[in-house]
Amino acid sequence: MRLYVGNLSYDTTDASLRQAFEAIGPVETADVVTDRYSGRSRGFGFVQMANDADAQKAIETLNDTPLDGRNITVAEARPRRDSADRGSRGGYGSRW
Repeated sequence: MRLYVGNLSYDTTDASLRQAFEAIGPVETADVVTDRYSGRSRGFGFVQMANDADAQKAIETLNDTPLDGRNITVAEARPRRDSADRGSRGGYGSRW
């Protein structure tokens, strides 16, 4: 199960995110999402737990707990919508 982790400190790294979740169970991936231009954390990330039971336990255990000085939000990740489903993002000519 893939988990969304929000309200991350800008100091949180992939390694520290992984370490926090490994206290619950095996972690397959732990990624802090960064801005493609600046490389700075965008304040959220995703963790893939090895099994659904550990993922559910991580939600129950780690949600609203401190990590690197901020209380994190942990929830089941929602599937990303296809770009065609998102509609126009605005800009020149987007209304015509």
